[in-house]
Amino acid sequence: MIKRTCSTVMAMFCLVLMLIAYPAQSQSTPYVTSKTDSFVNPLLVTGPDPWVVSHKGVYYFCRTTGRNIQLLATNKMSQLGAAKPVTVWTPPETGLHSKELWAPELHYINRKWYIYFAADDGNNDHHRMYVLENNNQDPLSGQWVFKGKVADPTNKWAIDGTVFRHKGKLYMLWAGWEGDVNVAQNIYIARLKNPWTIQGKRTKLSSPVYDWEKKGAVKGNLPTVNEGPEILKSPDGRLFLVYSASGCWTDNYCLGMLSLKKGGNPTEAADWVKSDHPVFASAPEIGVYAPGHNGFFKSPDGKQDWIIYHANDKAGQGCGRFRSPRMQQIHWHPDGTPDFGKPVEAGVKLAVPSGE
Repeated sequence: MIKRTCSTVMAMFCLVLMLIAYPAQSQSTPYVTSKTDSFVNPLLVTGPDPWVVSHKGVYYFCRTTGRNIQLLATNKMSQLGAAKPVTVWTPPETGLHSKELWAPELHYINRKWYIYFAADDGNNDHHRMYVLENNNQDPLSGQWVFKGKVADPTNKWAIDGTVFRHKGKLYMLWAGWEGDVNVAQNIYIARLKNPWTIQGKRTKLSSPVYDWEKKGAVKGNLPTVNEGPEILKSPDGRLFLVYSASGCWTDNYCLGMLSLKKGGNPTEAADWVKSDHPVFASAPEIGVYAPGHNGFFKSPDGKQDWIIYHANDKAGQGCGRFRSPRMQQIHWHPDGTPDFGKPVEAGVKLAVPSGE
C-alpha cells in the first residue's frame, strides 16, 4: 500500500517499490499440509496493512500491490509464506478508483464475499472507499463485481474501511477528514443499510489528542493521524476498537484502543472510552519499529485470539515496502481487556496457533 500522506512524487516512488515487491501470480495453493510446531516472524517479506479472515477452515490473507488486489489462502497461518497469491481484481486504467489501491479487506456477509478498499485517480485528495462483490463461495473463484463507492452524505476523504456486526446490526468504520483539508485523520462510524450502502450520518469516534498520536505531524504539510480501525471482540463479548496512531512515516507508529461501555451504542462517541497510552508500540531494543495497521483472527480450534500487523526491521524505513506482516497471540487481562504484550523480535521461534 502507498500510504496516505505521501506527496505525489513520493507516492510514485512507493508504487515502483511495490511493483517490484509483488510479482504477478495466477495460481493458488489454498491448503498447506506440512507439520511444524513453531514459526518465526515475519510471515512474508513484505505486506503492509495485513488483513486475514477465516472461513470453513481456510484463512484468506488480503493485500494490495498498489495496482491490483490479491488473496492468499492457507489452512495454517504459520505457513502463510507457502501460499501463492491470486490476483482477484484489477481496476480500470483510468477513473476515480483506478490508482493507489490501499488497505483492502475481505469480508463474508450474507453468504457473499465483499472486498472493501480505498482508491483514487492519482490524486490523494480524491481517496474514497469502494467495494467489490462475489457470489461464489470460494473467493478465489467466480467473478468479482464492482459495486461502487461506499460513502456517507458528506462524501469526504476516506480510507481504511472495515465492517463488523454487533447485536445483529452491520456497521462500517473508516479513517477520514473532517473537511476537505488534510489536517487530521479521524476515525468515523456509520450504520450500513447493506454491504455497499451507508445508512445515515457518520459519527466521529476518535481524533488524535495525545502526544503519542501526533508524532510526525507538520502543520500545513503532514497531518495528525488516527487510522486503520479494527474491531476486537473479547471472549465475554466486549467490543474494542484498535486503531493506528501517528504518521506511518515515523518510528512512532503504534496502536491505540477504544473500549465500548457495557450496553453502549457503537455509534455514540460518548459510549467509547479511549486509552491514554499506546497498547502496542515500537520495541527498538529488539529491532521492531512502527508496528501497526492490524487485523485479528482466531486459531483453528477457536481457543486463541491472534493479532496480525505490519512492522519495520530498522529505524526510518517509513511507509514503504519494508513493512512486513507478523503475528502473535493476544492474551486477556482479568478485567476482560486485551493484553497485546510487546512485538516479538523477528526470527524468534513462536508456537503455532492452537489446532494447527
